[in-house]
Amino acid sequence: MLNYWREKATGEYVAPTRFAEIHSYLNEKDQAFEQLEKAYQEHDWILTGLKVDPDWDPLRDDPRFTDLLRRMNLKP
Repeated sequence: MLNYWREKATGEYVAPTRFAEIHSYLNEKDQAFEQLEKAYQEHDWILTGLKVDPDWDPLRDDPRFTDLLRRMNLKP
């Protein structure tokens, strides 16, 4: 799945949250947070559901997730 989106991204925009979600599912937390930070910098609208979307559950126990919520004024 990751390779599919990487290939797609060579010809069109793919939101960093798409990559973050895949890395999260693969338990690649550092890569997931790298992409989430990129999404934050790009003001990716998908982040507005970060606090409640269950897709992000694998990352919730990481302090970086709490920090991101805080910076977005979505305190846990």
